[in-house]
Amino acid sequence: MIGKLRGLVDSFGDDFVLIDCGGVCYEAFCSSRTLQALPRVGESAVVFIETIVREDMIRLYGFSNEGEKGWFNLLSTVQGVGARVALSILSVLSPAELSSAIALQDKAMLGRANGVGPKLAVRLVTELKGKVPAGPGIDAGALGLQAALGDGLAPTAITDAVSALTNLGYSSVQASSALARIVAREGDGVPTEKLIRLGLRELSQ
Repeated sequence: MIGKLRGLVDSFGDDFVLIDCGGVCYEAFCSSRTLQALPRVGESAVVFIETIVREDMIRLYGFSNEGEKGWFNLLSTVQGVGARVALSILSVLSPAELSSAIALQDKAMLGRANGVGPKLAVRLVTELKGKVPAGPGIDAGALGLQAALGDGLAPTAITDAVSALTNLGYSSVQASSALARIVAREGDGVPTEKLIRLGLRELSQ
């Protein structure tokens, strides 16, 4: 099994990259997010690999980090999500956004990906809830807060503060991350108005 490739970028396709490892080029299918993150042709790159072996093929899937690879594997456990759909989801949502969407049961966010209809979006948030990995781009505190929000267990002050910050244009990931840091410093008893004020200050830094 191939777990990681380290070599030179040989060329790009619409949905794959060729990595030259000592004269042998490996074709790895990637999300558009990963393709955009890779260096230019001729430059050195590291690609994390998931190898899928079937009776009629061996295919490599490449990722810019282990968090994205973990999400690919997790998404693939859901019925109706094959490699193509998993890459489609990873093309439009970062690991942090996926964590937020699952924790907050945000079916509309998942529905932004090609191949994810309303029924599949429901299945994703239902089957993956509680299984979300804490990958790059989201800290454990924010993930815990998002899970509490999704379960309806977060204090009203925090729920109202997240709502206020998202209404001001911040994403739920940004709002939850900022408020998680504030709660870690200030404790759980901060009123809504102060949470919003501190949240704005945190987000402006």
